[in-house]
Amino acid sequence: MAFPLPVADVMQGLPTQFFAGLVQNVNQEIAAGHDVINLGQGNPDLPTPPHIVHALQQAAENPLYHKYSPFRGYEFLKEAVARRYLEDYGVQLDPEREVAILFGGKTGLVQLPQVLLNPGDICLVPDPGYPDYWSGVALAKARLAFMPLTEQNAFLPDYKAIPTSDLKQAKLMYLNYPNNPTAATAPLSFYEDTVEFASRNRIVVASDFAYGAIGYDGHRPASFLQAPGAKEVGVEFYTLSKTYNMAGWRVGFALGNAGIISLINLLQDHIYVSLFGAVQAAAAAALTGSQDCVTELARRYESRRDTFFQALEQIGWHASKPRGSFFSWLPVPKDFTSAAFAELLLREAKVAVAPGIGFGEHGEGYVRIGLLSCEDRLQEAARRIGRLGLF
Repeated sequence: MAFPLPVADVMQGLPTQFFAGLVQNVNQEIAAGHDVINLGQGNPDLPTPPHIVHALQQAAENPLYHKYSPFRGYEFLKEAVARRYLEDYGVQLDPEREVAILFGGKTGLVQLPQVLLNPGDICLVPDPGYPDYWSGVALAKARLAFMPLTEQNAFLPDYKAIPTSDLKQAKLMYLNYPNNPTAATAPLSFYEDTVEFASRNRIVVASDFAYGAIGYDGHRPASFLQAPGAKEVGVEFYTLSKTYNMAGWRVGFALGNAGIISLINLLQDHIYVSLFGAVQAAAAAALTGSQDCVTELARRYESRRDTFFQALEQIGWHASKPRGSFFSWLPVPKDFTSAAFAELLLREAKVAVAPGIGFGEHGEGYVRIGLLSCEDRLQEAARRIGRLGLF
């Protein structure tokens, strides 16, 4: 250009995408001809169940869906997710007032600060936590206050430890269980305490329930919306990405408080014209059809978890088994930072993992490993790491 390109201040305030560098390093190793076992990503490795794909194929032939969808989505999809929540969690949702359709859960998580926060307001975020929470806060020109998640407290935030100065200015709080990256789960009693805490301090709760369908050892993860009064203080974000291996389909929902749902819908009215109708029809088929595929998926991840942790024990890498999500949160060897350890594993063992520091200051000392490869590859990854003699 003949003149300097103008750039909005908000763009320069966005957090650095830590994992972009990780992906680049992995791709370089692969391009050099190395067999990399990539366990650092959060991208489901299994295909979408055939009956959902078939529903999309049929719906794509319907001329109705070749036109613009209703701005706020089809009622049948909102009714489908409301029915799923009633059947799975005993939670009643008004499809019209308490459900917003999203272009994937991430979209809603980033949009929420933009509809609730003014510049300078505080948002409480978990540390370690999903980095895109920070992105939404940055776009709203608000401020972050971190809630440490420690092993001593079962990776749950300690509300009593939040400084009074932060509480006075906080208007929003993110929670995420089953948790990314720690794989911790939260009991219903924690959500009951959260509702009381949020109500007393006038803080909106955003529950990121992306891994809600993935629980182990007979454990079904609790939904925040199961807690009495939850809809009075917040919303839950639900996605089909992990439940049905539909990450690329970009279907998610915001559920709960009608006032917040209205604000999200209003913002989206100015940005989108909803999802392709055929995708909405297939998403409804996923939610209302047999859930055997969901049960089988959780069972498969549990089998991978057990196989992988048995292999880790054999090389002397000891950690607690996760109770939910498809991640494992593992301590790094003594005298290593998480980034240095991850770099060593990629360089010497050709195994990619995500360093904990990428999720926040309190992620240091750990790496996140995804159970997103077959059992043979997980065992091979453990053997390669074991050959380094670090444990």
